[in-house]
Amino acid sequence: MRPLRDIAVVAFGQTDHRRTSDELSEVEMLLPVLHEVLDRTGLQTGDIGFTCSGSSDYLAGRAFSFTMALDGVGAWPPISESHVEMDGAWALYEAWTKLLTGDADTALVYAYGKSSPGSVRDVLTRQLDPYYMAPLWPDSVALAALQARALIDAGETDELALASVAARSRASATANSHAQLRGPVPQGDYLVRPLRTGDCPPVGDGAAAVILAAGDRARELCERPAWIRGIDHRIEAHSLGVRDLTDSPSTRLAAERAGAFERPVDTAELHAPFTSQEVVLRKALRLDDSVRVNPSGGALAANPVMAAGLIRIGEAAARVHRGESDRALAHATSGPCLQQNLVAVLEGDAR
Repeated sequence: MRPLRDIAVVAFGQTDHRRTSDELSEVEMLLPVLHEVLDRTGLQTGDIGFTCSGSSDYLAGRAFSFTMALDGVGAWPPISESHVEMDGAWALYEAWTKLLTGDADTALVYAYGKSSPGSVRDVLTRQLDPYYMAPLWPDSVALAALQARALIDAGETDELALASVAARSRASATANSHAQLRGPVPQGDYLVRPLRTGDCPPVGDGAAAVILAAGDRARELCERPAWIRGIDHRIEAHSLGVRDLTDSPSTRLAAERAGAFERPVDTAELHAPFTSQEVVLRKALRLDDSVRVNPSGGALAANPVMAAGLIRIGEAAARVHRGESDRALAHATSGPCLQQNLVAVLEGDAR
């Protein structure tokens, strides 16, 4: 069923992702990106009908940290604003639903994360089931290694194939000036077998923002809008013990509901922080070698927590804007071993 309104991504901006940004606060990191997307559309803050952000208080280490970021947006005169304690891709979903209602014609969506101040591997354990999994303290890399081992034991990949995923992603990132890692990166030592350093995402800081617009307003603001033809998100069972880690039914269902299987896509930006997760996602999304996967380098080249999923949507949209893609798929994930998954399909106007 098609939405009642056509809504598009009309602008996308992101920071240069870095290992540390100690000299910058979240607001100082975010402000240039907000200015960038507003300047691209010619909009002023007062022209934005709805604002939604994604971040995590656990990364900042203080409650309601997202309220400080509003200093960069400008909350006076009063604005219509919301926040999700999730990756910014889910903030985009909320903004999309807001525009569908007709309450606004434009929306600003932004997300940011600074992983450098602490151990992000340990911070992410707070996502785990508090009764059975969390007391064992398995960190995010250990759980990803568990998934990788399941894939290898099932005969669906091997360490050499995983290394090729990393090599391809970081080679693609050479054309991405915002990426944290570019060009050849050695596989390195094992972090948790079978995952080596090169199979895992870099730890770093970064932010991103997009502007959404509806109908004719989108065409006024962007020469070739990236129309969101479908978007959906689903979740797996919370307990890892009842899941098949070699598959992602929630990704497959979200893609089906978003219309991804109706016609082929030419580009896919997958939020796969670990090489093994790309194997799972390619199968769930039915992506063959004709689809260009992660031309930006993906999360293996830059993985700012809480912004990397929004960046996947933004990168896919930017390729549509530039005429490099006609129908692109964007994916975002959150939680251990691809627990929550969002899929969006973006298209440009026919040429």
